[in-house]
Amino acid sequence: MNKNIKQKPIASLSLDLDNQWSYMKIHGDSGWESFPSYLDLVVPRFLEFFEQCNLKLTVFIVGQDAALAKNHPALKAISDAGHEIGNHSFHHEPWLHLNSEEEITQELTLAEKHIEIATGKKPIGFRGPGFSCSRSILEVLASRGYHYDASTFPSFLGPLARAYYFMTAKLSEAEKQQRKALFGKFQDGFQPLDPFRWELDNPKQLIEIPVTTMPIFKIPIHVSYILYLSSFSPTLALLYFKFSLLLCKLSGTQLSLLLHPLDFLGGDDLPALAFFPAMNLTSAKKLDVVRQVIKLMSEQFTILTMEEHARIVAKELSEQQIL
Repeated sequence: MNKNIKQKPIASLSLDLDNQWSYMKIHGDSGWESFPSYLDLVVPRFLEFFEQCNLKLTVFIVGQDAALAKNHPALKAISDAGHEIGNHSFHHEPWLHLNSEEEITQELTLAEKHIEIATGKKPIGFRGPGFSCSRSILEVLASRGYHYDASTFPSFLGPLARAYYFMTAKLSEAEKQQRKALFGKFQDGFQPLDPFRWELDNPKQLIEIPVTTMPIFKIPIHVSYILYLSSFSPTLALLYFKFSLLLCKLSGTQLSLLLHPLDFLGGDDLPALAFFPAMNLTSAKKLDVVRQVIKLMSEQFTILTMEEHARIVAKELSEQQIL
């Protein structure tokens, strides 16, 4: 463990490895059924980036990608580089929380199987696609021996994100109805930012590490949002992030920062995903902003994988319970 852990507050870093087909599917674009992939492009890019930063992170992998042999070299490279592997569901459907417990069990079991085959590692952490979270999902995770969940997103902006999504996506009325709970409710902004232990029927403990939003204001600070702001003003975007870090430190919030593959890919790489926010930026401009964000974070926090973060939280909560 890093010796600076007692000198700096802890933070975790994760990347949801959503693929090109999953964005197309959610957006309502045709052609996603052939599972077009940018993993061969983005995986070497972010692996080199984090090797230069001397950092390890948690990469949440979609089971459907792991089930395709063409993706195995890229996914195995992530594991071989020493990064933690997490489960991001099999089908990457953000309405997973609407499924029955039996359907959820099948979804997670299938994802685990293919992720372990592709990477050689069995995941012990989960993040729901689109921050899908329900008691049924949590109970299944606990029963399957997961150590932590990372699906809660304490923000008041869920309904606004959903409205923007419906305006830009090519969806039928039936599909909109299916997706009516996407990105959560206004009330989600009242969820805690600090990690906690779920109270479940299953006696096995399950730690929750929320995706951090700005303390007090509960507005997003994940890297995709910083890049979106930087498409208007890089200077203001970084000031926004610096202010967020300051509030995290002042409030004692254990930062958990989220990245996505498109944080490393620009419009020059993927013109087909021009509908996604910040895709008007080139990859070079994005990488420059991401590098500055990670540098700022590293200077003020000890950065861990999600597994390491969850282990520390579990120990702290157990000690508090004893006292």
